[in-house]
Amino acid sequence: MKKRIVPVLAALALIVVLAGIAVIGRLVEKYIPTDERLDASEYFGITEEGQVPLIMQDEIAEEKGIMQDGLLYLDYRAVKDYLNDKFYWDSTESLMLYTTPTELIRIPANETGITVGEESQNTENATVITAGDNVYILADYVQSCTNMEYQVYEEPTRAVIQYKWGTRQVSQMRRSESVRREGGVKSLILTDLEKGDTVTVLDQMETWSQVVTEDGYIGYVRNRTLGDVTEEEQVREFTEPEYTRIQKDYTINLVWHQVTSAESNAALETDIQDMTGVNTISPTWFSVIGNDGSISSLADSTYVETAHQRGLEVWGLVDNFNTEVDITAVLSATTSRQNLISQLIDQALQYDLDGINVDFETLPEEAGEAYIEFIRELSIECRNNSLVLSTDNTVPRDFSAHYDRAAQGEVVDYFIIMGYDEHYVGSEPGSVASLGFEREGIELTIEEGVPADKIISGVPFYTRLWMTSESGEVTSEAIGMNQADETLEANGVTSNWSEETSQDYAEYYDSEGNFYQIWLENENSLAEKAKLVPEYQLAGIAAWKLGFERSSIWEILSSNIS
Repeated sequence: MKKRIVPVLAALALIVVLAGIAVIGRLVEKYIPTDERLDASEYFGITEEGQVPLIMQDEIAEEKGIMQDGLLYLDYRAVKDYLNDKFYWDSTESLMLYTTPTELIRIPANETGITVGEESQNTENATVITAGDNVYILADYVQSCTNMEYQVYEEPTRAVIQYKWGTRQVSQMRRSESVRREGGVKSLILTDLEKGDTVTVLDQMETWSQVVTEDGYIGYVRNRTLGDVTEEEQVREFTEPEYTRIQKDYTINLVWHQVTSAESNAALETDIQDMTGVNTISPTWFSVIGNDGSISSLADSTYVETAHQRGLEVWGLVDNFNTEVDITAVLSATTSRQNLISQLIDQALQYDLDGINVDFETLPEEAGEAYIEFIRELSIECRNNSLVLSTDNTVPRDFSAHYDRAAQGEVVDYFIIMGYDEHYVGSEPGSVASLGFEREGIELTIEEGVPADKIISGVPFYTRLWMTSESGEVTSEAIGMNQADETLEANGVTSNWSEETSQDYAEYYDSEGNFYQIWLENENSLAEKAKLVPEYQLAGIAAWKLGFERSSIWEILSSNIS
């Protein structure tokens, strides 16, 4: 019996031992830190010799820099996206541009002996260089006009760039620790820290914290190795450029005047004879007509004199409505862009205009950066010649994000929201400009960074008469206030107030079974829209267009905007 028990016990003991070994193995596998390291070149994304990774504070940029003659050059795209978007690369003319409030600085690529800016004294090396399709800017020059600092580290060569200033969370290491790619002891090691090293703490979790080392590694350390996390204020002495503006000491009350011929100019005195309260008129005088930036002009001295005698400022409007023109090409090339600007300024000075109103609509997305460069360059000339610069913009939508409202808002004097065409030709029937649509446009524009005291709320003097045929086809026509009332009267229809749109609404059928709908713009609706100006402390109101109104509207606007 004993002989039988002994082998069984031995077998059980062996099983226990093997199970213990297995458990210990699993515990070792789970809890013993790996000492495997991630290759630094792989971590920083170095794929070609000579690339210099750019660590933008707490993020590794996709773009790389390069070193030349011991100097760091930053990829243009990284500079534009992270550090200073006032640089603009003109690939057609191999020219880097930098705009200040009062000057356009031109830096030809690959040319030495060029001094740009008071802080940049090195003329032996090019400020801008190209390599293949990539463009690079001397880091020292970027730093001279940007609130940023950088430090170059070796093995591998990399640049750590600080451009966010203010409060950060920091800690000193209590003990030596490995920084790992992810939170966990089995994650690959990026670098090592010594006791007393300082790290920036990005995120604290239960066991691990995400940190940035001073030499640019972004990874995770165990909380127990961190010292106390404290706040540290980071500042750099730097004077940001000041964008001065023309700001009127009154609420802007503007009306656009559609001028299509010399005869339209001559009719000004008649057109405004019943107008009251308006202090600014914007005639549609200029249009881009050539890919070289040339414009057509209907500017007229007598018109300006008449307007000035009535106490009206004149802001000449320029549009991009000529379909034969490649507006992207015009705006992208410095020569054509500057030609356009010089003509506008020449016309403004020749005809004693008070300002320029830019109405560039439906720009393709690829023209976005060039458009902002155009506005910045035009703002320089307007600022230097005491001309008011205003731009016209749609209610913010994703498809118009390339208009970069915040960038416009920094340099223009006034930013006009065209708060209409909520419903348009080709859409389903609806209001041209409900009160909610107007309000949304204002709130979203402010959210995007445009100062409220620069915003002018654009309202329509027109509406659309919608017809839905028996077959379901939808058509519409734009009509003015008096024509809208005459249409309802002729069909024996009375409108009723719509709380949903804050407009009078009417509908009816004609003898052929066609269904008509109209959301009216009149004294009632425009009074509500005008009240948004003081509610949001806006700069004023603008109306499209002169001729669609009736005389009673003027008092409604002026009495409600201030």
